[in-house]
Amino acid sequence: MKTILIVEDDRILNRGVSFALKKEGYEIISAYSLEEAKNVIIKNDIDFLLLDINLPDGSGLDLCEQISDIMDFPIVFFTANDTEEDMIKGFERGCDDYISKPFSMDILKLKINAILKRSHTEDKNEFKYKDLRIDYDSRKVYVRNEEVNLTVTEYKLLELLCKNKNKAVTKELILEKLWDCNGNYVDENAISVNIRRLRKKIEVDPKNPEYIITLFGIGYILGE
Repeated sequence: MKTILIVEDDRILNRGVSFALKKEGYEIISAYSLEEAKNVIIKNDIDFLLLDINLPDGSGLDLCEQISDIMDFPIVFFTANDTEEDMIKGFERGCDDYISKPFSMDILKLKINAILKRSHTEDKNEFKYKDLRIDYDSRKVYVRNEEVNLTVTEYKLLELLCKNKNKAVTKELILEKLWDCNGNYVDENAISVNIRRLRKKIEVDPKNPEYIITLFGIGYILGE
């Protein structure tokens, strides 16, 4: 099920679009300001963004520009300003399309379906959380849109944490699942060493990690 974030401060319109898209089988998250939208994007895996240009705390154009380089999902603008200049600004800042208010709900659904099909999001086998992205098919890891080189053991450890996002991963589970590149069993000290190395590669501040959190006496967790 694809998750669509609707950022629109007109609550009646937001609820109406939410209702229509839920009937199409989408999971919907609503936000009514830029600040709310940023929090949702950080904490959730979003597949599609419907974004109003004029919001109470700023312009949707700015949010689009900020996230288009680090997030890999389609963006469609709601706009009452459908001048050529406004459309150019939207496309320059990373949007995929726009729809002018008032609009037909059927047209909106067709746009969403067409863009999702064109972007091949159905075929992507990847993990996204904040600025971290893993392409499971190529086994490549990206942080803040830059590729990070990991050892085989580091990658397998990160993959295990990501596939258990928001769940405690015990040291016992890691010991059971994780082997190094030579097939040697990884002991508890090796886990700590690899965690430190991972943090140095993916965290802004390894001493205050935002991705891999230590659960003292238990293990580790990636996520909330």
